[in-house]
Amino acid sequence: MRKMTKLILALFILMFGSSQAMATEPYGHNYVGTASTKLVTGVANTATGFLELPKNIILVTQRDSILHGMTFGLASGVMHSVARTVIGVFDVATFWIPTPPSVRPTYIWEDFSVESSY
Repeated sequence: MRKMTKLILALFILMFGSSQAMATEPYGHNYVGTASTKLVTGVANTATGFLELPKNIILVTQRDSILHGMTFGLASGVMHSVARTVIGVFDVATFWIPTPPSVRPTYIWEDFSVESSY
């Protein structure tokens, strides 16, 4: 009987400690927070995907030259615009499956001087 009491007490302490650890997690690390963040980023990326075009032209022009900016920057911008928009649509369609953001930077306006990666 004493072993059973000790076992129940130990399990109670473990369960009590784990619930406190769960309660102290920051917002966004639970299902609702992560799913809603994915929905918001999906809508934002779908609506602002076209801004990848001028962003990439500017980045390539600053890095190389105006000629490269108008050719390779334009091509890169079209590719990134389509990619960000499609990923945004996919995130909106699957927001109930909470996953971390697929695009870095998460929003196009977060760091305009960095090329997007997927």
